[in-house]
Amino acid sequence: MQSTIEAPPVAAPVFAPRDFLRLWVARLGPFMGLVLVVLVFALLSDAPGRYLSPFNLRIVLSQTVIVALGAIGMTLIIVSGGIDLSVGATIALTGVVTALVLEAGWPPAAAMAAAVAVGGLVGLVNAAFITGLKVVPFIATLGMLGIARGVAKWLADEQTVNAPATWVNELLVTFPRPDWLILAPGVWITLMLAVATAVVLRNTVFGRRVFALGSNAAAARACGIPVDRLKLWIYGSAGLLFGLAGVMQMSRLRQGDPTVAIGTELDVIAAVVIGGASLEGGEGSILGAMIGALIMAFLRNGCQQMGWPNYVQEIIIGAMIVLAVALDRWRAGRV
Repeated sequence: MQSTIEAPPVAAPVFAPRDFLRLWVARLGPFMGLVLVVLVFALLSDAPGRYLSPFNLRIVLSQTVIVALGAIGMTLIIVSGGIDLSVGATIALTGVVTALVLEAGWPPAAAMAAAVAVGGLVGLVNAAFITGLKVVPFIATLGMLGIARGVAKWLADEQTVNAPATWVNELLVTFPRPDWLILAPGVWITLMLAVATAVVLRNTVFGRRVFALGSNAAAARACGIPVDRLKLWIYGSAGLLFGLAGVMQMSRLRQGDPTVAIGTELDVIAAVVIGGASLEGGEGSILGAMIGALIMAFLRNGCQQMGWPNYVQEIIIGAMIVLAVALDRWRAGRV
């Protein structure tokens, strides 16, 4: 009689309660953070109805646009394992370019295209520093921060550039025309770009390669992914979005100012990290980044309504960045 040897049963994976908690924090953390910020300021405000009113919501959404556009681009970079500290300077530069081109008599659409193209060029130069000169992203983009800011001041002759009135100035108005738009055109543009980028990240070869690069660059290279060329695409695409954010900045101010957006890179990075992205790469989402940008906007709006000085906002934002990174490390099981 022939005996049979049965394979040992495969044990089902066991998830500890701590693992479930990490999973839920990863999925719902940004949403809970947004609800918490809104509730806290609604309760602290003397007029909760005003803070939660549709009018104030329009203002907050308009204020979110610049950081949100930057966060879309920064998500691509951070998911790939990089970082970009030149966002604020790029926004200032492209805002000046928009105003100068409009002042020279170019059509508004051409002015927007020129500014977006300049932003893309800055991103490509960043990628060239990183891939060609083998400079780490932190140092390469820190250098570009100074270069872009200096070029903006040079082009503007160290003063603001007043642009003629065009429809570009109406991109972030609280009450747009026609009335059926309800929200500022810049808000709708940002939403469409967010949806498109989310689809690209999750459903295309490019998106899968971005995640693979951030998860393990050496393994991605070994699998035949052209890492250097991919970084050019990532930083160049992010630069286009930063350039568009510069157009929105010019629209808000109605002028090109080479000194604006100082520290905006911190708001953008904070939005992405608060939204669940890992600074070590390989993890992040556009939805999370948009929620993070909303958290930053509601936070600043609430502080303004409370009459708190700017330094209080900066302290809170800095603390939130530290907390978000600590949560990321805990969620990944590294603490």
